[in-house]
Amino acid sequence: MISISEIQKIFKGRITLNEPLARFTTFRIGGVADYFVEPVDIDDVVNIVKYAADHGIPHYVMGNGSNILISDEGIRGVVINLETGFNYLKHENDMIISGAGVKIAKFVDYCIQNLYAGVEMLAGIPATVGGALIMNAGAYGGETADHVMEVKVIRNGKLRTLSKEDCGFVYRNSNLKNTVILEAAFKLPIGNKEEISQKRKELIMNRNQAQPVEVPNAGCMFKNPKDNKAAILIDQCGLKGTKFGGAMVSTKHANFIVNFDNATAQDVIELVKIVKNTVQQKTGIDLEMEVKLIGFEEVTI
Repeated sequence: MISISEIQKIFKGRITLNEPLARFTTFRIGGVADYFVEPVDIDDVVNIVKYAADHGIPHYVMGNGSNILISDEGIRGVVINLETGFNYLKHENDMIISGAGVKIAKFVDYCIQNLYAGVEMLAGIPATVGGALIMNAGAYGGETADHVMEVKVIRNGKLRTLSKEDCGFVYRNSNLKNTVILEAAFKLPIGNKEEISQKRKELIMNRNQAQPVEVPNAGCMFKNPKDNKAAILIDQCGLKGTKFGGAMVSTKHANFIVNFDNATAQDVIELVKIVKNTVQQKTGIDLEMEVKLIGFEEVTI
């Protein structure tokens, strides 16, 4: 059990009890967090992580709330949101330092304004820098990890600086899941501002035309199998428009499940099962989820 009075002695940021989480996610789905904390600096993060560990209380770091599905029961323990205290960008030794709470759109804009290229293809990704690093989010041939030099994290209660190699970046994954990412350093090539800006504009237009950005969703639901595309497989199986409760396979992009009518997390889970089972039966391919399930005790998909 958490003692708020005890935490307030070691924590300067905001603490909220029973905070509804749906509004913090791009899916607009999810129950409440027992404790929702917004640290203002590294000491706050170190202290709240240590407090939780010492008292056997689980903690979860939430970024922009994309690429996740939170259970209808919410998240037990402490949810840490870094957007308040870690929303900074700066230059340091020819590198760009980004706080984990910076939204990718802001990060890309900062890079372009300072004549740096190489991240413009990430502009439409609805994530924070921290969340994008954990998932090694990518688009149009580029990945978040491409220009990373080092990442500052809390791992096993200790502050550490990891090299790019230490982070274990692979396709849509890394070994950063059991860390709290605080900031990252990127080294980027110099580019032409007009050319980079135009490329970003074109990529965002393409993304908006191809994806259901106007409806709440968590991003691509499944990873692309080797030498194939999840969206093509789902489309070929005739699953576009398939519904369960308030959840639907997007008619615009088959690898998106959208919250079209106050969907619950369970609606999404049941629809995922339908999609996976149908694709498995018709193609022999087992789709692997890209969206992460948070707060579920046991889910068999």
